[in-house]
Amino acid sequence: MYKYLIIITTILTSFSCVTKMEDIDNLTSGLEASVEVATNVEILYSDSAQVKVKVSGPTMNRYLDRENPREEFPDGVHVEFFGPDGEIESWLDADYAIRESKKSRIITRQNVNLYNEKNEKLETSELIWDEKADKVFTNRFVMITQPERGDTSYGHGFIANNDFTRFEIQKNSGKMNISDVTKELNK
Repeated sequence: MYKYLIIITTILTSFSCVTKMEDIDNLTSGLEASVEVATNVEILYSDSAQVKVKVSGPTMNRYLDRENPREEFPDGVHVEFFGPDGEIESWLDADYAIRESKKSRIITRQNVNLYNEKNEKLETSELIWDEKADKVFTNRFVMITQPERGDTSYGHGFIANNDFTRFEIQKNSGKMNISDVTKELNK
């Protein structure tokens, strides 16, 4: 009798189920990350209960990937940067944007236009907003129009604070003809 009990116990324990996290990860690693799709999106970013930034767009795809979570705005984005008084200090429009959550940055591309309250305008094909450093920058061609000064500047590479009140062009290109400007902005 004890022989049979030992044999049955041995058989049952050999078929018992033990789940390891690495087994689960191996099973799910080949699966595509889930995507949430939202329309007419408005996201507010605040610090100490004060709204700092408002991001809005017609469509947002949120990728729920553990390794690379991100929000994509494939149909364009509008971003407003607020000052300490709650007034809009600068705003940005672009045809495409992606927010990389882990890197705390937003990359905007295609017809990127950044304005400030002086109606100064930056045009470029790509602009990156570093949320932690509170700065915007690019290594691409830029054109900055300053109506109050009657000036337009061209160059490659740009860095500015969030409200676009202090900025620097890395490599100034001086005067350019309109066809060259158009070609550079469309790269």
